[in-house]
Amino acid sequence: MTHEDTFVKTTCPVARAVDLLGDRWVLMILRDAFDGLRRFSDFQKSTGVAKNLLAVRLKWLVEAGIFTQVPVNEGAAYHAYALTPKGKSLFPLILSLRQWGEEHLFRDGEPMSRLVDAEQQPVAKLVVTNASGKKLEPEDIQRLQP
Repeated sequence: MTHEDTFVKTTCPVARAVDLLGDRWVLMILRDAFDGLRRFSDFQKSTGVAKNLLAVRLKWLVEAGIFTQVPVNEGAAYHAYALTPKGKSLFPLILSLRQWGEEHLFRDGEPMSRLVDAEQQPVAKLVVTNASGKKLEPEDIQRLQP
């Protein structure tokens, strides 16, 4: 059985996404990738995950098309991991987790890292909207079964 076999038959997109991305090490690897890390050793140093576990998680992410392996330098035996467009599309997920953590998991005045744009402006809080731009709350949506 491969990693992707677990929820592959469900019609629930959340279950399929959690099957691939719900592991804490995968989420920390993605966080680090969005922070610019690309090398195995850098991911290992940043997360503290055991090398064998990191190797498995990176393999999952490559197989899922979230990362691609690229040479570190021309002709080098070592490779790095680059986010693919599919991987980059996970940015709102990682940002949403971060913003939820900022809001609910830190005491007032407790130091935390911050995200800013290229002009050093804070990143705005993500908001869920409909196609017309109207803000949506959980009670405003419904799930349709296939």
